[in-house]
Amino acid sequence: MSAPLASDTAMVLAAGIGKRMRPLTATQPKPLVRVAGKPLIDYALDQLGAAGVSKAVVNVHYLADALEAHLRGRRSKAPTTIVSDERELLLETGGGMVNAKEMLPDPFFALNSDNIWVDGPRNAFTELSAAWDAERMDALLLLVPHARALNYKGKGDFHLDGMGRVARRRSGRIAPFIYSGIQLVSHRLLRDAPEGAFSTNVLWNRAIEEGRLYGVSHTGVWFEVGDPGAIAPTEAWLTRA
Repeated sequence: MSAPLASDTAMVLAAGIGKRMRPLTATQPKPLVRVAGKPLIDYALDQLGAAGVSKAVVNVHYLADALEAHLRGRRSKAPTTIVSDERELLLETGGGMVNAKEMLPDPFFALNSDNIWVDGPRNAFTELSAAWDAERMDALLLLVPHARALNYKGKGDFHLDGMGRVARRRSGRIAPFIYSGIQLVSHRLLRDAPEGAFSTNVLWNRAIEEGRLYGVSHTGVWFEVGDPGAIAPTEAWLTRA
């Protein structure tokens, strides 16, 4: 039997401007860019719904009206969506989570709205839930080894020790794991956060120093869809016979 989910709520980070996806994002927010006929954000939301996550808090900033209209069109589908409005100021990933904290239980899932992945034997949210330990962890990252990170050409992001604790890649080196954009987050990670816009990296760095940032290796595959050139190979994989 699968482990119960650690949370029934996720934050979907959808406020970014999507500069690397230009020119496709000149007239639409990146979460609405289509891959194999489906908006990027729908891949994330549909996976959440299939896993049993019942609520998604979605932050909006760039071309927010278009994104909100799309979310209204999904009202008959799980999960239920609630908007965290960042029209006045783009708060980045860390600031966006802090801004929405009152709408989020402890813990909550957080994921990027441009993620596409295929689950392995267990779905991503079950994988995170099974490994979650609130006493030891401020956040638990879903990480992908290079062999299962399709379209990815970078040097990796993190190392894992034997206990699953995360360390960053050293300058000039290769790290075995890439951050998938999916994590399970305790409110403890958000404590004493900076005001305004800031990256989640600020909070992760503190958690690494305290030995409270952990990771788990995803058993499926994940796609890097950061620019227009990644769309065609991703579509080819997703639609293969």
